[in-house]
Amino acid sequence: MKYPTSKLIDIAITALAPISWGTTYIVATEFLPPGHPLLIAALRSLPIGLLLTITLRKLPHGIWWWRILVLGGLNIGMFQALLFIAAYRLPGGVAATAGAIQPLLVVLLSWVILQQRPAKGSILVAIAGFFGIGLLVLDPTAQLDTLGILAALAGAATMGLGTVLVKRWRPPVSLLVFTAWQLTVGGALLLPIALVIEGPFTPLTKTNLQGLLYLGLVGTELAYLLWFRGIGKLSAPAVSYLGLLSPVMATLLGFFWLHQTLTPIQLCGIAIIFTTILVGQKIMASRPTQLLFKTQSGIETKILNAPKHHR
Repeated sequence: MKYPTSKLIDIAITALAPISWGTTYIVATEFLPPGHPLLIAALRSLPIGLLLTITLRKLPHGIWWWRILVLGGLNIGMFQALLFIAAYRLPGGVAATAGAIQPLLVVLLSWVILQQRPAKGSILVAIAGFFGIGLLVLDPTAQLDTLGILAALAGAATMGLGTVLVKRWRPPVSLLVFTAWQLTVGGALLLPIALVIEGPFTPLTKTNLQGLLYLGLVGTELAYLLWFRGIGKLSAPAVSYLGLLSPVMATLLGFFWLHQTLTPIQLCGIAIIFTTILVGQKIMASRPTQLLFKTQSGIETKILNAPKHHR
């Protein structure tokens, strides 16, 4: 099946989000102060979210107060906290490995919540992606920490559920406003917990500030804008397949930045991952996709890339 140019652009733009999240691991270990994963997760989200919310001057109303509480808690608060716990306790690639289960979870959650039966082959493709990630990062020298693995698995589950709920609830506002709400709520929920458990930072260095600035502007604000945009334009499973790029990015940064080894088995894993992503996109491309974000003229629900018999 030949992709229209607009679809390829949407896929490429959405892919930038997990690629940027793949840089979190090296930024956390090389640029940020140790021992504060929850506080870092809160500070990468809350300041940006507050600034956007104040600037845009638009608050949730009605049912969207509790929906944003749920979405912000899942996509930002819980996911970011679990991501940093995993990043501090595991090597970057290993931390991302457990997250590779997210496409499978999204396929199953879409079946339950969206009544969208799994496309033929989608479950096998998701399992293949998990296998590819395993080849990429699970070597005999990998340090496996139980709490870190559990955090990575839980992070994949919370983000997977949040992704499907965004598709289910259809935000009634612009993409920027929707992202600002979630960043604010997620960061606000996490900040007091972080201060109680970890306490405030010791004096930050210039390197620490640079790391926080990068995570706030690129790894959070820009990444989530692109991710939620992708959920609005692509199917939830199609977006989740792109999440496999995160551990690939983490591993490649370890190779080029930290001079870690890259074996033939790992290269095979990368090949399987890219094949999984391409096949997954092809499978989902035959299904109709709705634009779910509000435009200036109202909520657009135009069907994109539907098979001919749906048009």
